[in-house]
Amino acid sequence: MSRPTARAIAAAVNAGGSTRPAVETALAACAGDQLNAVIRVHRERALTTADRVDARVRAGERLPLAGVPIAVKDNLCVEGLPATCCSRMLEGYVAPYTATAVARLEAAGAVIVAQTNMDEFAFGSSNETSCYGPVKNPVDPTRIPGGSSGGSAAVVAAGYVPVSLGSDTGGSIRQPASLCGCLGIKPTYGRVSRYGLIAFGSSLDQIGPFATDAADAALVLQTMAGLDPLDGTSAPHAVEALPGGDALRGLRVGFVPGHAEGLQPAVRAALDATKARLQAAGAVLVPIELPHERYAVATYYVIGTGEASSNLSRMDGIRFGHRAEGADLRAIYAASRAQGFGTEAKRRIMLGTYVLSAGYYDAYYKKAQQVRRLICRDYETAFAACDVILGPTSPTTAFKLGEKLSDPLQMYLSDIFTIASNLAGTPSLSLPAGRDEQGLPIGMQLQGPMFSDARLLAVAQALA
Repeated sequence: MSRPTARAIAAAVNAGGSTRPAVETALAACAGDQLNAVIRVHRERALTTADRVDARVRAGERLPLAGVPIAVKDNLCVEGLPATCCSRMLEGYVAPYTATAVARLEAAGAVIVAQTNMDEFAFGSSNETSCYGPVKNPVDPTRIPGGSSGGSAAVVAAGYVPVSLGSDTGGSIRQPASLCGCLGIKPTYGRVSRYGLIAFGSSLDQIGPFATDAADAALVLQTMAGLDPLDGTSAPHAVEALPGGDALRGLRVGFVPGHAEGLQPAVRAALDATKARLQAAGAVLVPIELPHERYAVATYYVIGTGEASSNLSRMDGIRFGHRAEGADLRAIYAASRAQGFGTEAKRRIMLGTYVLSAGYYDAYYKKAQQVRRLICRDYETAFAACDVILGPTSPTTAFKLGEKLSDPLQMYLSDIFTIASNLAGTPSLSLPAGRDEQGLPIGMQLQGPMFSDARLLAVAQALA
């Protein structure tokens, strides 16, 4: 059954319709969630907001997201609502302010109906590290939805809401979008303010939308994007409207030949089919190399864990977070962090503390930053020869719940194709590209040069 897009809902409300039907439908879907994708439903707040949107429209305002129900990941602050990052460490924490990205969506008429499950502090590729339990894939509930924004992907793929918000540090929007069968975009670093996003890796994190189509994703991204004085890394660049005309004819599409190696056969077939579609539409395929991409996973897990260790040092039971009893300050710190953090969070904090420590900083963190610069240069060279880069989002379709929990390295390799874009700060998205023999979704990744977000969305729209 086809469900209304965000654009259709907003158009109906701006034409004089009520926000209530779409919001009530979304609230009922979230309340009936069987996927553990939703951790909190905010019915009273949503209905109050919906009535306020109706009043604004009656007063003559035209709102681009009028009455559109959205769900937001649990690491985005919304004033007066819990923000726990799905961790016992932040149990009971209530946000005192609203993230800029969320505030801009609400100002444009969007209505928050729920908060979504995620890997604890966004540490994970399967949405199995949450203190609220794992999220189930809406296509096959015995499988993972991807992580860390698995809840946000699942609620869109399952049709609870037309759009949702996630965050992406190494693939946490694109990988779950691929495995659940929806579209997800990681914007250019700085395109969307990070103010109000509880940080994992400050030089890597970006907020982005999930949607059922590129036009809805573009609408949400255009609304959120732009300079924010509260975030010194935000850029003064609005997102352009999707360009008209033929987005594919003459498009130079780069591809890395080595990306086809080791893929699940169905994923490789989908990659070949997407290439054929692009050529048939007039695009030109250009083989390229990203020679330092092979080091991206190792580089990411040095830089990312180092930044995570620094960011989470404030979660000590005194300044923030769960507080345990102890005989002295050292005992309180130790007990609070031991009880508050899950296994994967502890693993990443310890890795990050090690690579930042005296005697190891130059060997690990400094070296990783040098390799990161080489990866950025690889992209600059590649985009001199092509307009976008096509490749798989994930090497496989969704695996079984629990399958990789005991093997962190194999879990980390789930993001092998997505991480480099975070290191370079470039925009990238995952779009649906068919299904495997078991009916599980397959996603293809499109990457572009800095601030080419609109072009990527236009290409995705043309491929839909």
